[in-house]
Amino acid sequence: MAMMTNVFIDGSAGTTGLRIAERLAARRDLNLIRLPEALRKNPAARKEAINSADIVFLCLPDDAAREAVALVSNPRVKIIDTSTAHRTAPGWVYGFPELAGQREKLAAATRIANPGCHASGFVALVAPLVQQGILEPGALLSCFSLTGYSGGGKKMIAAYEDSARSALLDAPRQYGLTQQHKHLKEMKALCALENEPVFCPIVGDFYSGMEVTVPLFARQVNGTADDIRDVYRTYYTDGLVRFTETPDSDGLLSAAALAGRDDMEISVFGNDTRILLTARFDNLGKGASGAAIQNLNILLGIDQAMGLNV
Repeated sequence: MAMMTNVFIDGSAGTTGLRIAERLAARRDLNLIRLPEALRKNPAARKEAINSADIVFLCLPDDAAREAVALVSNPRVKIIDTSTAHRTAPGWVYGFPELAGQREKLAAATRIANPGCHASGFVALVAPLVQQGILEPGALLSCFSLTGYSGGGKKMIAAYEDSARSALLDAPRQYGLTQQHKHLKEMKALCALENEPVFCPIVGDFYSGMEVTVPLFARQVNGTADDIRDVYRTYYTDGLVRFTETPDSDGLLSAAALAGRDDMEISVFGNDTRILLTARFDNLGKGASGAAIQNLNILLGIDQAMGLNV
């Protein structure tokens, strides 16, 4: 009889942690270590749970995630951190297995940094093009990203679902106005860019879903839109990212098209002079909890889509 893998979710009460816990509860190959509510924030109890687990998910704010890592004394414990804290840190492997060579690194990793939601779409679109010489590392890029309000966590969810909410929430709202969004660092690093993109994230009045767009002028591209399509077709053949050029039935693109799913679709639109690169996925799926479970599966050496909706 195969041994069960012990898993602990530190921060299981948050949006990402809850989604991971819900998905893993149905698994028969895992044993979830749970703390009573009264001990959920108790340092000694957390330390014991962390060091008795084989794999630990950190679903915590950045500083708390760093503190949790410092509690690890058992060298066999593997960490999947969903915070921003370690995404470009030495010794941590970025948890986007569809990047060239990344799955092999993840399979052997003990410290995995789960990608940011907006960053996942940007990296999926841009990294292969830089790697293949279609875009120069010095390219000056911009990124427009629509997300559902669940990406803002419990506080934002409560605000949007409050019957007495402000009328301002009825329309999309732009944020990250200072151009210091926490995902920018990984967007630059994982795409080997020399400059962070101009980033325009927008939150809308829908629960989950995400649509990331990177617009390009043809003169920025070493090749054509068809060359970009060819790169995507050959690059994304064995993962949860797929290339498609089929818009919604009405000819538009909805940011909620892949809500509830754990995969991602990328597309190329536009014309001979202006090109749109788009990525659509669920901010809680491939943008958060789904990606974390995919990385868990890779660590376990099993089907990467086990327990996921793809």
